[in-house]
Amino acid sequence: MADFASDFWHWFIAIVSLVSILVLFPFIYLNRGKPNEGKSETMGHVWDDDLEEYNNPLPGWWFNLFLITLFFGLGYLLLYPGLGKFEGMLNWSSTGQYHQEIEAAKSQYDPIYERYAAIDIVDLSQDLDAMKTGARLFINYCSTCHGSDARGSKGFPNLQDHDWLYGSDPAQIKTSILDGRTGIMPPWEAVIGKEGSINLAHYVLELGGRDHEAALAEKGAVQYGQLCVGCHMPDGTGNPALGAPNLTDRIWLYGGSLETIAQSIEIGRSGVMPAHRDFLGENRVHLLAAYVYSLSQEYEQE
Repeated sequence: MADFASDFWHWFIAIVSLVSILVLFPFIYLNRGKPNEGKSETMGHVWDDDLEEYNNPLPGWWFNLFLITLFFGLGYLLLYPGLGKFEGMLNWSSTGQYHQEIEAAKSQYDPIYERYAAIDIVDLSQDLDAMKTGARLFINYCSTCHGSDARGSKGFPNLQDHDWLYGSDPAQIKTSILDGRTGIMPPWEAVIGKEGSINLAHYVLELGGRDHEAALAEKGAVQYGQLCVGCHMPDGTGNPALGAPNLTDRIWLYGGSLETIAQSIEIGRSGVMPAHRDFLGENRVHLLAAYVYSLSQEYEQE
């Protein structure tokens, strides 16, 4: 409430809020009604021949409830922020409460994460209690993109297999979570056109041992040698240092149909894995990396 462009809005909010409440006191008092003194007045409305609407005053408890509400409103605005830039007598703020809760959580849980951080990721991935905590971290911070089962979706990698854009080593997984990743596949339609994209897509299918048209793949091989080997390597196995995917397997981040591959070549792709170093801290990321690493180990056992 303190970030106002000018003092006008501070005074506008404060005055309107206070005046609105204060005006309600005489308004309620003047409209409370007078005792009937044994005689009931009607409003002149009659239903079903004898059902009349009476003009009786509010019951005392109801009138007092209105007054209590108004006094509560005034007290609330004095204690808590609500009058422009006035912070309230208690100096409470949602941001302050958030930081208090964060500090309380840190004092309770940080020793646990510090203990886990001292354990090697491979060894930590075999600790069942640690992995239960890691699973909760994953659900809270990773499942939106990678799914609650960590199998990903279109544009978001499956973390349960052995296909890793930036490497499956525990240290590489931890780096990906700590510092994030930015993957860019440049668009090539302006260079090779739609026909060239189709030819190149057929060659990519050939690299993966899938059905393709040999004549078109032969043309695409020339374009691949000119445009793609720098990232995807001459044999199509990709380059983890660049995050360039392996084109020889059957795992596709955006889909492996001829049309989808051609579209990826034409318009390019871009993906961002946000950094979590500042948000979660290295100790929590260490545990989270161990959990992600454990997922691929379970896949291997299957």
